[in-house]
Amino acid sequence: MKSALSFLMAAKRCEIAGLRQLALTSELVNAVARLVHALQRERGMSNLYLGSQGQRWAVECREQVMRSLALQTKVLACFDQMDTEAAQSGHRARLFGRIAYALQGLTALPRLRERVQAQSWSPAQATAAYIRLVSALLAVVFEAADSAWDPGISRHLVALFNFMQGKEFAGQERATGSALFAAGRAHADDQQRLLHLIESQERCLQVFADFAGDPLQQVWQLAQRPDILASLERLRRILCTAAAGAPLDAATSQTWFDACTRRIDAMKTVEDALAAELLALCGKRVRAAELDLAAFERLQLSVSGAAPDATDEGADFFEDAPGQVPPLPVTLAQPGQPYGPQVERSILELVRDQAQRLQRMGDELDTVRASLNERKTIERAKGLLMAHRHLSEDAAHKTMRQMAMNQNRRLIEVAEAVLSMAEVLPERPFL
Repeated sequence: MKSALSFLMAAKRCEIAGLRQLALTSELVNAVARLVHALQRERGMSNLYLGSQGQRWAVECREQVMRSLALQTKVLACFDQMDTEAAQSGHRARLFGRIAYALQGLTALPRLRERVQAQSWSPAQATAAYIRLVSALLAVVFEAADSAWDPGISRHLVALFNFMQGKEFAGQERATGSALFAAGRAHADDQQRLLHLIESQERCLQVFADFAGDPLQQVWQLAQRPDILASLERLRRILCTAAAGAPLDAATSQTWFDACTRRIDAMKTVEDALAAELLALCGKRVRAAELDLAAFERLQLSVSGAAPDATDEGADFFEDAPGQVPPLPVTLAQPGQPYGPQVERSILELVRDQAQRLQRMGDELDTVRASLNERKTIERAKGLLMAHRHLSEDAAHKTMRQMAMNQNRRLIEVAEAVLSMAEVLPERPFL
């Protein structure tokens, strides 16, 4: 009959295999982050190119496309490394589904670039297309965070996802403002979108701050130096306060793009630090689990061939409360020697430690995932409003935010209330 120690060793081997998969997933997230950064820059340049009716930025766009292609190759290589065996990976179904959708977007990307080069799309159309692709890639990061079972790694992934999402909103702000300045005229809808994007950045960056450690928060504070933000804040005021239809200085498009880029590049240093810390943590977790397994294997050797009294085996299970058995070394006997109560108590302590560790991990993981679950709920409620009231995403979010302010409630509480009404809403959308 297999012993408790045999199952402990099997659990540790499963943990190591899972951690190695998480390490591969973290490498994928790192590669996706670099590609998203390149696509954000490509989107901004495309807006400048289209906004100038093809008179400027053609060379810069082509050069940026080449940089994006190189990073896309690395992401595809990471996709190929993922273990997609159904028997082993059923719990990662959502992650693989997001990867499949992102792959479809990357396959369609050349056609988007052709339309930009031919100027057959407006800046708004090109921006929407890039946003959809970047959102598909960010969804991969979201599901990686949601499927991570190690709370420490999950915490880092949640921080990284929210920071990447905040940086994406900053990229959308750059693209929207670039198009406004390049067109030379203020537009009310785009101005409202800018305000929404600024608020969305702040919301995501607050979640990042809640989950990131002190060293990363210090890096983030350094990235927000006044010399980086001053010019951007001045240009924001120009764009957001101009009367609808008022002229804008088209030459300022370059200044705006550069100001936004300085901030986004500063954010990229924080993103890189987050990704590096995540990969280091994965490596640390794998090494610690491998050391534990080696210790279990040494203990297994020490008890192999022994024949303990069946009437005594496991007796201490009912004698000691968890945490009261003093930890004992795992090399108490030499191979072939019979083992007695000391080794038996050591195995019992290992079993209890494992149970307590899993409980702590589960509790911490529930706390970490609460942020992801709130996001899911808010997105579902927003989608419901969009469908039943024919609202844009920005308008749906603004509606929920206004409801929260009027009722003095949190946004998540409003979202839950909206979803609770789903069953009584008419099947056909209404205006």
